[in-house]
Amino acid sequence: MTYQRFEDLPVWQTAARLYETTEQLLDDSRFSVSRGYRDQLDRAALSVSNNIAEGFERGTTNELLQFIYIARGSAGEVRSMLAVKERRVPDNLRSQISDLKSTAESCSRQLRAWAEALQNSPIRGTRHLTERTRQEADRKKRADAFDREGMKLLPADHPLRRAAEARNRDLRSDI
Repeated sequence: MTYQRFEDLPVWQTAARLYETTEQLLDDSRFSVSRGYRDQLDRAALSVSNNIAEGFERGTTNELLQFIYIARGSAGEVRSMLAVKERRVPDNLRSQISDLKSTAESCSRQLRAWAEALQNSPIRGTRHLTERTRQEADRKKRADAFDREGMKLLPADHPLRRAAEARNRDLRSDI
């Protein structure tokens, strides 16, 4: 699937939710922290979605990858800060902090998967796309979709279908 806007990216939506729930925690009077801690957690949580957005708007895959890794680092920073503070908060906040850490971890996993997909992509970014490379990428996408749908029409014991399923298993086991 191709996204036209960063706001439509599932990982950006998760990162936005991370920031919103971080704000809620910081607004909770039971969550007593220093001004420095509060400011750093606020900036780190917001940095995840902002770096996804900035990387998405850049023109090359390498630039996007750079911002994905920065966003991933910020998600790790949020988890670290919450893990340290989790040890000294009232029991009634531990669940909320645990949920926030899980959201930050989800961002990290999604960003890692996206980075891995980009690293294996022959496209170097929109700035480098020519009409020819766009057509080749589109042709490959259509051929892959045709192969997936066409294989479903073959009987389960057909040699071509078995071979395609074996290739897909091999590819999944490499991940």
